[in-house]
Amino acid sequence: MLMIRFQRIGRKNDAAFRMAVLEKTAGPKAGKYVDLVGTYNPKTKQITYKADRIQDWVKKGAQVSPSLKNLLIKNGVLEGEKSAKVVSKKNLEKNILKAKAEAEAAAAKAAEEKAKEEAAAAKAAEEAAAAAAEAAAAPAAEEAPAEAAPEETKEEEAAA
Repeated sequence: MLMIRFQRIGRKNDAAFRMAVLEKTAGPKAGKYVDLVGTYNPKTKQITYKADRIQDWVKKGAQVSPSLKNLLIKNGVLEGEKSAKVVSKKNLEKNILKAKAEAEAAAAKAAEEKAKEEAAAAKAAEEAAAAAAEAAAAPAAEEAPAEAAPEETKEEEAAA
């Protein structure tokens, strides 16, 4: 399978990159490539690319590395969403700690919501029990006046 990815060139502490189409199994420093589609210098942010050749290779089925894909989307060569897989090594520890703190906060929030739901369910159960007790007491109270009502009608009939 073909891959469009960065290939490091340049001297020590002065990196520059080729945008090369090569076999996925080929090493990153191997000199063999199928097609050279551009260059990128991260220090000067200078970028040159052959947009039509990149799009042609993508149509042919070549995969684009996540970091190169983000760069090409930023420059308008490719369309789509940027990959979230690329993480700066400088910020890796900060990102790990931040993700851990976010996960703990989400877990605490979920536990709090679960406790609220359980409290609401317990309250609803208490209200249902109270309503059932009232309902049990209410028919007894209703039956007594119902029995008294026929007696009152008998007394009214007798008086008439």
